[in-house]
Amino acid sequence: MADPILLTVDQGLARITLNRPERLNAFDGETGHAWARIAEEVVARDDVHAVLLEGAGPAFCAGGDVRAMVELGSGPALTELAGVINRGIRALTESELPVAVAAHGAVVGGGLGILLSGDYAVVGESSKIGSRYANVGLTPDLSVSAQLARAVGERRALQLVLSDRVLSGAEAVEWGLAAEVVPDAEVGPRAEAVARSWIAGAASAYGRAKRLVRDAAHRPFAEQLAEEARLIGAAYESPDGRRLTAAFAAK
Repeated sequence: MADPILLTVDQGLARITLNRPERLNAFDGETGHAWARIAEEVVARDDVHAVLLEGAGPAFCAGGDVRAMVELGSGPALTELAGVINRGIRALTESELPVAVAAHGAVVGGGLGILLSGDYAVVGESSKIGSRYANVGLTPDLSVSAQLARAVGERRALQLVLSDRVLSGAEAVEWGLAAEVVPDAEVGPRAEAVARSWIAGAASAYGRAKRLVRDAAHRPFAEQLAEEARLIGAAYESPDGRRLTAAFAAK
């Protein structure tokens, strides 16, 4: 039986692949535990400077595997599994690694939370992005309630979670859920190109910039300004900072 989550690391890029294509990469218990373990491994590795999230087969992620939920048989068991998956989401979201997402096909339910754990999402022209939790009598999980409103605003977040609305790739960009929409066949290559551009530039600066933006909502304004000042000094003293500022000044 194939591993439900795959990990490869090549020249600083960690590629995390959701690998249950026969179930549209929906999460069951095995997938959830593998996701948490691999995400935590990736952020702890010294040889990783950027991350690419992708899904095998026709869809990025259809959220939770409802059949597997029924087999779990209890609310407490489902709560426990959601907590495990949240470990992986927190590992990526709270890290200083910039994360690109190649989100083709369906991105619904908890799959939306997996997308939101990334920092730069590329979607396809035929991608379908939505909530759909209430269709099976459930409520948002996997960071959707926490991160969706930050990405698109409270009113638009409510439109998604209180209706059957499904966004196209172009609408996802318009709403702020994704950065780019490209032809379906180009989703993976384009997302990888973005991730590798971070590595080729100054990956540590991109990672620190990510942390500044993601932490700003939780930090008083004066503290945020102080953190900006601290980090720009640290960035200047880094090898990348010294090299790139010197090259720019020499032009």
